[in-house]
Order: sequence, then structure tokens, then C-alpha cells
Amino acid sequence: MYEWFFLILTISTSQAQQQVTVDAKQQMSLLLKTSDTDRDRKITVLDRNTIFWLEDNEKKKREVSGAYHLSNLLQELKLASDAGKNQILAERIFENPVTRISRSIRELYWDGLTRRVDAENLAQALPDSKLPKSEWRYVYVPAADTMAVDYFTKAASATPSLKIKVVPLEKGKEISSNHGLLTLALEKDKEGRIRGVPFVVPGGRFNEMYGWDSYFEALGLIVDERRDLARAMVNNFVYQIENYGKILNANRSYYLNRSQPPFLTSMISAVYASGGESKPWLEKSLRAAMKEYFEVWMNPDRLTETGLSRYFGSGKSIPPEVEKGHFDYILKPAARKHKVSVAELTRRYNAGLLEDPELDEFFSQDRAVRESGHDTTYRWRVDGKDRAADFVTVDLNSLLYKFEVDFARFIQREFNDQFSYEGRKMTSAEWRERAEKRKAAMLKFLWDPERQIFFDYNFKRGQRSKYVSATAFYPLWAGEILDKIAGQASIAALLKELEEPGGIASTARTSLEQVGRGQHLRQWDHPNGWAPHQMIAWEAIKNYGQVQTADRLIYKWIYTITRNAANFNGTVPEKTDVVLRSHRVFAEYGNVGTEFSYITKEGFGWMNASYQVGLKLLTPKWRKDLEDLRPPEWIEFK
Repeated sequence: MYEWFFLILTISTSQAQQQVTVDAKQQMSLLLKTSDTDRDRKITVLDRNTIFWLEDNEKKKREVSGAYHLSNLLQELKLASDAGKNQILAERIFENPVTRISRSIRELYWDGLTRRVDAENLAQALPDSKLPKSEWRYVYVPAADTMAVDYFTKAASATPSLKIKVVPLEKGKEISSNHGLLTLALEKDKEGRIRGVPFVVPGGRFNEMYGWDSYFEALGLIVDERRDLARAMVNNFVYQIENYGKILNANRSYYLNRSQPPFLTSMISAVYASGGESKPWLEKSLRAAMKEYFEVWMNPDRLTETGLSRYFGSGKSIPPEVEKGHFDYILKPAARKHKVSVAELTRRYNAGLLEDPELDEFFSQDRAVRESGHDTTYRWRVDGKDRAADFVTVDLNSLLYKFEVDFARFIQREFNDQFSYEGRKMTSAEWRERAEKRKAAMLKFLWDPERQIFFDYNFKRGQRSKYVSATAFYPLWAGEILDKIAGQASIAALLKELEEPGGIASTARTSLEQVGRGQHLRQWDHPNGWAPHQMIAWEAIKNYGQVQTADRLIYKWIYTITRNAANFNGTVPEKTDVVLRSHRVFAEYGNVGTEFSYITKEGFGWMNASYQVGLKLLTPKWRKDLEDLRPPEWIEFK
């Protein structure tokens, strides 16, 4: 057990509640000199900490010791310094880590992650660390939204220092060069000023609105009584469907060729259930979701002869958002074949000046992986190659089943079976029939009755995969695809494969071993755990009445986040290693949310949400054990 755990228990209430007047900058400088021994501008358990005597402006000193308390002090001094204040609360230094993380998410992180695309906020929304810097910054505006074109053209002229080029974008057009920001919805505030409709970004290098991240973020926002922001994100998705033809991977021009896992009806349901929304808002949102359903997920590119859909991405370009060198293993051989440099190959290929069927196929498959949100994983590895577009997947079809069930429920309950889409009446019976057909196809192609697990299906080869993924919880989350007995059996089978000390692993260790040892690690595989999988699994397990099992998994996940945040200066990362219960993940892109100085003011979007949602779902009797940081293995779940 770490030292700070015992210190938390010994701090007196009277000491903790005192307000301390200090020279924040001076004390922060002294604290870093004495306690940040590895000079990374954070105080963690890796530092050789000593006792620090916090001196107030009256020369009185207070003892602070232990990595957790010292890191809290650093954070509070940094906040005071940034705000130009000279007072801090001693209670914040000695705050219980569970309380501190939850409060920070609610009071600090959501605001730190909120963006708007408008004249006032372009300087914040434009930066994209995933791309090299260029002379001009491009802003693409839907050509059909003439008001927005005029608005952003004037905004660019008013801020010449930003060097913005505004480009009207025709619906359906893709961009292969001069990548930039895609605008989102605008609205008028109470004073009549035009402002961008707000949204939450994941954090770190992801400074735009992402497709499936937004659903999980919305759940956290609703828990924290920020339903206005959750509603605004639905409105931005409606705008995307109407103007870009789909919910985008994210609102950058290089994401125009793909979507992400469709959670829109679930997001609408969550916002509507939180109260305050009108029937016209619901009707408009549902029509947009139907448009996405028919035009994206049921179109010929994605709908297969099995009656189930697949992930797919259009175009032929090389994804520019990946880190340098990511595709060298495929581009270098191609460059040698065409007798050009990798840079020249990339330029010609993206401009459509070079034909290479092998590259076309490789990047077609790669775009399908990226549309799935699970970029990358060995889950769709076939004969040494990634073949995501060859599979109808468990997660996608569970989500589309959920669409169909949600449409039926809303049309019947909220519209009394009086609902039209593009001039055609839609009935709840029609949508229930669609759901039943998809359910039958899922049970035929995706369900393995012997292993009692859902698997992706390779429709090109007519073979069911054997790769165990946490996405197999999606059918149990989505609705009554399995009866109670089969559902509980599936939960047991999945937990045997996926449960680890820190929560649910994204894939099974045994499945990863099947693709062969010596492969480099991929971030959506074992031993990594991700917030969306945890949240889906919790609800799936509760759907089948296993509350104690859900409590155990929630406890493991929140304990892991809490322990890492307490030991590493408040770090709330993108993902965790659920075997080691650590944020120190070194697969592919590293771990977003871990690189900061002094204090994180963002955390990471869906990780923040999982913490708040998990605390709300956790049976209250486990809260005290969590606050005492009792490891899950010390607790007997009964």
C-alpha cells in the first residue's frame, strides 16, 4: 500500500478546512526544487519525495508529505498562480483521491475539453498536432450553409494573423490535400450573437469532435448535470449528417471518408431521458438518425449479402493523421517498386497520380479499421493481413439493432405511430421487424453456441472469427438478442477470457497469441482496457441482473484510475494496462492524457465519463472501500 493512503487517514478536519494565503509562484518554485526530483514538472511516486513546509504570507509553516499530497499542493498552487490568486484551500491538498478526481472532472475537466467553432474560438479550435505546420490554415464550410460561409469568411478577414483560408465544401466531396477544420453548427445566444454550438473533445492530440467518443462523454456530462452540453453535441451530429452526409470520424477534412461506430439513437435517448427536450427536437434528431441509418450503414458499400453491415471507408488516400513512420512497412516497399522516395510516393498516391492496386486494397482495409474506432487491433488479421472490411462485426450490428429498437420505441411511445421520414410513414411495427431480421442474422452468423460468445464473421470466406473481443458485450447491452439463460452464460464465458485485475481487457490474451508472438503491440488489444468497453460491459451485465458482478468490474476500473491519478500527479489517461493496472502503456501511439506539466485541466474525455458513470452505478456500500483505496482482491464481493 502506498504511503499517501495512510496520510489521508491522519489529516484532521480542522487542518484540512483552513484557507492558506501564500505566494503561489514562489511556493511552487520551491516545491518543484525539493520534490520534483526527476524534473518532469510533476510530482509522482517515482520522485524521491521529502517533507515540504508550505509557508504562508505570515511566515507560518504547514507540513505536507507523501507523493499524493505534494502533487495536490503543486496542482493547487498552479491553479492559484494561473488565476492570479494568492489563496489555496488546505482541504484540497488533503482531499480524498476519489472525491478529488470526481470533483476535478465536474468542475475543471469538462470545461477544459469544451470547444466551439466560431470567430471567437477559432484560435483554439484550429490547432491540429497530428499534422505538420503549414503556411495557411484551411477552414471548410458546407457550401449549402450560406450563412456559415459568409460568417466564417468575415471571421477570417477579421483575424489575418491566423492566416485562414475559408473553402466552401460541396456535400460528398473529399479532400486529399490542404487538410483543415470542418465547421459545425452555429446558433444565436440570448443577445443575438452568433456562436458555435459547443462540443467536447477527447483531449491531448485530439482537438476536434469525435464520433463515438461523444456518446460516452455525453453520459458523463449528464451525470454531472451538464445535459445542455450533451444536447449540443447531438445537435452538432444532426448538422454533420445534414451537411457532410454522415457523423464523421471527427471534424477534420481528412476524416470525410469515414464515420465511426453509430451511437446516435442511444445518445438521443440519454439526452431525452434526462428531461427538458421538446418533441420537435426529438423528431428532428430521429430523422437525422434515420438518414444516417439508411444512407451510411445500409448503403451498398456497407450492407452485405448476409443482411448485416460492415465498417468501410471510401477514397484512396493515405491517412495523414498517423504519426510519422506509421505506414513505412507498407510504403517503403511500394516506393522501391515505383523507384521514388516515400514522400514522393505519398504525394503522388494522394493526388491520384500513381496507380497501385495493392496500396488501394491495404488502405481500404485500413479505413475500415479506423471507422470501427478500434485502430488498431489484430482482431481482423487473416493470413498475416488486416482485413477489417471483410467482416460483418458484432459491435456495428448490435448498434444498428439498437437503432431499430430505439426507432420502434420512440415512434410508438412518443409519436403514437405517427412519424414520417422523407414523405413516407414509419411505423413501430416496421422497425421491430427490421430488428428481428437483424437479430436472426446475428444469431446465425455471429453467435457461437458452443463457446457462448458472439464473434465477427468473415463474409468473404464464410467463416466465423475465433478472436475474442470485448465488443461481444455489445449484443447483451443492446437489447434482448439473447434470453436470460444464454445471456448469463455468455457473460460468464466472456469474463473468463477478458476479466483482468484492472477491468475488462479489449481482447483476450489467448486470441492475441493466436496471431503469433513477436508482433508489435496494438493499442486495442490485450492487455489494454478502454473506457467504452467497460461502460458497455457494466450495462450489459446489469441488463442480465448480475449487479454484484457489475460492481466488481466497476470497482476494478475506478480503483485503477484512482490509484494512477493519486500516484502520478492526477493523470487520467486515454486507456490503461488492465493487467498491471497502469497508465504506462507503450503500444503504438503511447497514451494520450499523460503528457502535461504541473496539472491536467482536461483528463481524457471518455475516461472522465467512465469515472463519473461508474461512481453513480457502483453500489454505495463499496464507496468507502474505494475511498480507502482497498485493492479489489482485498474485498470479498458477496
